[in-house]
Amino acid sequence: MTRVGIIGAGVAGAAAAHALNGQQNVTVLEKSDVVCGRAATRTRGRGRNQITYDYGANYVKDGDEGVADLLTGPLSEGLAEVEGSVNVFDADGKVEQGRDSDGHRWSYETGISTLAARLFEQTDARLRHGVRARRLYRRDDRWTVVDDDSEEWGPFDDLVITPPAPQTARLLRAGNPGSARAALADAAEAVPYRSIYTAVCGYEFALDRSYYALINPEQSHKAVGWISREECKPGHVPTGQAVLVVQATPEWSVEHAEADPDEATAELAGHATDVVGDHRLAEPAWTDHTFWRYALADDGVARAPVDDAAETNLHVAGDWVAGAARIHAALRSGLTVGERIADRRR
Repeated sequence: MTRVGIIGAGVAGAAAAHALNGQQNVTVLEKSDVVCGRAATRTRGRGRNQITYDYGANYVKDGDEGVADLLTGPLSEGLAEVEGSVNVFDADGKVEQGRDSDGHRWSYETGISTLAARLFEQTDARLRHGVRARRLYRRDDRWTVVDDDSEEWGPFDDLVITPPAPQTARLLRAGNPGSARAALADAAEAVPYRSIYTAVCGYEFALDRSYYALINPEQSHKAVGWISREECKPGHVPTGQAVLVVQATPEWSVEHAEADPDEATAELAGHATDVVGDHRLAEPAWTDHTFWRYALADDGVARAPVDDAAETNLHVAGDWVAGAARIHAALRSGLTVGERIADRRR
């Protein structure tokens, strides 16, 4: 049976494993102790008081018919539709009606990271946590991955790499040389990314607003690009409480990447207070924060180097391969790569 290695247990890696299930021997190498990558979820509290919040990607759109069928079919357990519209705000924080035509928006009652967990549950892939890939070697037309501890994984007949493009480029350059691999590394390095600082603010009171989220589509606001309400996701926030996810603009995010987290989060809470228009929001009961260095790919990778590398059984998948910084695009990218490998190896 063909041996396939997948680096990264994010949405794309999980989707590739799902597409390969039962047809190949699949090993997934993940550096962290969780799955789903930038589609990330955290919880606080327990039982009836537990709060769940998505602090990376906020939801999955129905922008791909096949992905939508997968979500509402085999992956539907615990699927939760986000309630409320997405309105817009301008540089001055003025809110107006906005994007009611976005179609379905989904998370899970247990958080968006459940998506990858559901995908893996339906496979027999071996998921190995705490493995950070550092180098790649190609010997006798097969791929070997070397991790931080100098342990070798493989050899694999096919290798799928799914981290963000800059991290993929560094990995491609480490190990024995190859022209197709070097060209793919160059192409991955050329993909532009936005960094995003995310603040999460919790409140012990309900927030009376009709919308789910506010977006500044022109990125004209000096600090904030997105504000969303986790209580609009079934199962996330107990009744009588509110949780805001506040995502800063890329410029503000880079400027504050090394700032004191409490001060940066307090500043974003202040901006959210002004935009939402409720003075109580300036003093959250609790906060959390994350700096996503490679949050959103602003463009897709050039196709020719991707196709040339695939001829050497080296594949890439993710939103940067799909050319759209959306979960459904990353999921589709992973499914497509997995299906192509499975079809070729039958």
